[in-house]
Amino acid sequence: MAAPRPLRRCLLAALSALLAGSALAGPAQAAGSGTTSASAAAVTTFSDTFDGPAGAAVDSSKWQLETGDNVNNHERQYYTSGTKNAALDGQGHLVITARRENPANYQCWYGTCQYTSARLNTSGKFAAQYGHVEARMKIPRGQGMWPAFWMLGTDLGQVGWPNSGEIDVMENVGFEPSTVHGTIHGPGYSGSAGIGAPYSLPNGQAFADAFHTFAVDWAPDSISWSVDGTVYQRRPPADLGGKTWVFNKPFFLILNLAVGGYWPGDPDASTSFPQQLVVDSVSVTTSNTSTGAAIRGLAGKCVDVAGANSANGTPVQLYDCNGTAAQQWTVGSDGTLRALGKCLDVTDNGTADGSTVQLWDCTGGPNQKWVVTDAHDIVNPQANKCLDVTGNTSANGTRLQIWTCTGGANQKWTVG
Repeated sequence: MAAPRPLRRCLLAALSALLAGSALAGPAQAAGSGTTSASAAAVTTFSDTFDGPAGAAVDSSKWQLETGDNVNNHERQYYTSGTKNAALDGQGHLVITARRENPANYQCWYGTCQYTSARLNTSGKFAAQYGHVEARMKIPRGQGMWPAFWMLGTDLGQVGWPNSGEIDVMENVGFEPSTVHGTIHGPGYSGSAGIGAPYSLPNGQAFADAFHTFAVDWAPDSISWSVDGTVYQRRPPADLGGKTWVFNKPFFLILNLAVGGYWPGDPDASTSFPQQLVVDSVSVTTSNTSTGAAIRGLAGKCVDVAGANSANGTPVQLYDCNGTAAQQWTVGSDGTLRALGKCLDVTDNGTADGSTVQLWDCTGGPNQKWVVTDAHDIVNPQANKCLDVTGNTSANGTRLQIWTCTGGANQKWTVG
């Protein structure tokens, strides 16, 4: 992959100073934060659905606009403040618009700028450490367009890039209309050496034709990427070949639409303007601790991923509580229960009594949806059945399943 997007040169000093003075040592509360039901583990939720009148600016309590150009990637745009290039459309969307214009005689690294666009971040306003990070967007089309949804470590001002780490949730370059990329960058694996993978729509469909949801599920020592609920890659520290994993700390969010650069190349005669990145929503659901929460049940034992193995199909069982990552669960606002970067899943989409549960890539399917009730039941709504300890036995390794809700002790759970 070509070079990533380091901070715009004219903003670097100011933003680095801001970051250096920020006390973002862990997940930060943000506007719009909230919790799940009383019995569920508390979560911090950053949410922006971009409601407001057409032409209005984004919520300044959540986002700030960066300004300037980017010599590092040889991008062509100048990022502006105000609402000319980033505004609400009155229909629940943020529209980031790239224009072929220069109304204020902006100067770029290559001379007089040819394009304007916008870049927003949550630095100093919101940061997350672990959780489910997603944006629902419709991307632009055309040679030279480069939309992205990504994150940088909040210690950027102290350690610089790439030591701060970078998580690219979604990038698209215009010459690949059917493909997006998810990548991590860090010390020794930055720029074209970033570690990631592409995801392509089937049958030549273009991402610009419809809204899609781009997400990462981020846990200690694990990041998984998905498009529309389909997980297409997972990266643990072992994939770095001995290089340093720099993703067990807080990161802030960035949305931008670049024009040109080393990777996408410059616009050409086939590229029409203006181009728009339309953002329907951005949300982040994080655990109230860095590693999630235990789910305790029969005999005070915990819901456990067998062998701490994150492979698809790994049994979920009852086991002595030990505080490991295999017993740390995040209760998501999307109805999922997540551990080791994956979801609690009813095997084979089963709804019958005795259908076992397992760990599986998060797909968004109804067999991965759960409701934690005030009565301490964990219910799969599709089956209308409860999470159940098989045979009502508290022995270590007893497999968990779904069963008709009986109110028995083997179906009662405490989260957190």
